[in-house]
Amino acid sequence: MLDALGEANTAALIGLLGGLALGLAARIGRFCTLGAIEDALYSSDDRRLRMWAIALAVAIIGTHMAMQTGLLNAADTAYLGRVWNPLATVIGGLLFGYGMAMSGNCGYGALARLGGGDLRSLVIVIVMGLSAYVVMSGPLAHARIWLFPVDANPTGPQGFSLLANNLLGWQPVLTGLVFGGLLLALGLGSRAMLHSPGHVFWGAVVGLSVVSGWVGTAWIANNGFAIEPVETHTFAAPIGDTIFYGMTASGNTLSFSVGSVIGVIAGAVLGSFSKGHFRWEACEDPRELRRQIGGAAMMGAGAVLAVGCSVGQGISAFSVLAFSAPVATLCIFCGAALGLRQLITGYLPAE
Repeated sequence: MLDALGEANTAALIGLLGGLALGLAARIGRFCTLGAIEDALYSSDDRRLRMWAIALAVAIIGTHMAMQTGLLNAADTAYLGRVWNPLATVIGGLLFGYGMAMSGNCGYGALARLGGGDLRSLVIVIVMGLSAYVVMSGPLAHARIWLFPVDANPTGPQGFSLLANNLLGWQPVLTGLVFGGLLLALGLGSRAMLHSPGHVFWGAVVGLSVVSGWVGTAWIANNGFAIEPVETHTFAAPIGDTIFYGMTASGNTLSFSVGSVIGVIAGAVLGSFSKGHFRWEACEDPRELRRQIGGAAMMGAGAVLAVGCSVGQGISAFSVLAFSAPVATLCIFCGAALGLRQLITGYLPAE
């Protein structure tokens, strides 16, 4: 495959296939970060939150099995290959979560809604991608590095499974099985969830999509001649990468991130048509659009500071049990809860 397609195109194909699965999970399985948080806080239905736990469990167990069998070197990933900056994670996570509530979707959710015909999400996607690039490598990059310096040469483990290996002598796969098993029990620990096989299935699909990204790009890095990063799905900077590729394709190459973004949109289109949900939608309220644009800008900046979005930190970084993952996820949850509360109370009549 590498000889026929080349490393970059093969990586893009792996991203595309995983993205297709994620797009289908969003449209058919209703896998959604903000939706799960909103259901947990404002309704009695916690199935989508438990669905998230199942995705985490499958991602953690699958990734650590890949580490055990030599298919993945976790130290090659961005989440473990640099020194964790807790302050950047906290600020970025809170900013991302609040922006997610203001926009009504995270980057992954906006791509999925765009695949269902929602043109408001097109604005969110573009603004988020540009915002991520402004902070990552644009005018605010120097300020970001000055405020939150990044050391790419860690002297110690940056993840829980590697820490347990150093301190207790546990093989990383054992730590992964323990964490994954606990999350799987949590995800399946309700009668409603056990009677909802669709939630279980699509949660597992999301987790396997993340594992496929790690294993596929690691295989390319180990067998190809070009330098290809070991990565999996995340949706902040990759949206900017896709916009950039769309403008410079004649002098640029495909990548895993471009394939992933396009795959989510394509999967969402297929899923929405299969359910009969595809319809064109646009924003009729300028105030709503203004709020969504502001939220998208916050999400792009926050994801770069936190080194990942609700999927990047919430699932992908969790799959390698990075120190940053639970902190970023908790901060995203808190930021989203604050934003949702502000939106809901803002619509209540004054007493």
